[in-house]
Amino acid sequence: MPAKYKDLDDYIDQIPEDRIAPFMKLKETIDSNIPDGFQLCLSYNMLGYVVPHTTYPDGYHCNPKLPLPFMNIANQKGFIALYHSGIYADKELHDWFVAEYPNHSKYKLDMGKSCIRFKKVDHIPYDLVAQLVQKMTVEDWVALYEKNVKG
Repeated sequence: MPAKYKDLDDYIDQIPEDRIAPFMKLKETIDSNIPDGFQLCLSYNMLGYVVPHTTYPDGYHCNPKLPLPFMNIANQKGFIALYHSGIYADKELHDWFVAEYPNHSKYKLDMGKSCIRFKKVDHIPYDLVAQLVQKMTVEDWVALYEKNVKG
């Protein structure tokens, strides 16, 4: 995927004014709660939290030159998205999130395999996102990734 943005600041600068506050609050929620060891960078033309090569030299199996992706946040056309690989790879985590979501939002969960779509950006359940982000360490993610990829 060709680079669309120069860096993280360039990405953030291009978020529309009506989305910047909830997007930045989501980023701050993640930054405040993500376990040590993940690194924020531009990943797949989104803000990405990755396992750096210094921690996991093998990188991403699809392209070992890239660090191992874990989570991304993106401003999409009709929503703000949170992509969480742990939800996709860990059924127990997925089921916890799906069950917990109605306790934090009056809106229906709009979710794909790893993508959580927040269409009502003024009603992002930041407290639930904080809990989700805390549930998987770098070590947990690498072990789960290796189990699922290298089997």
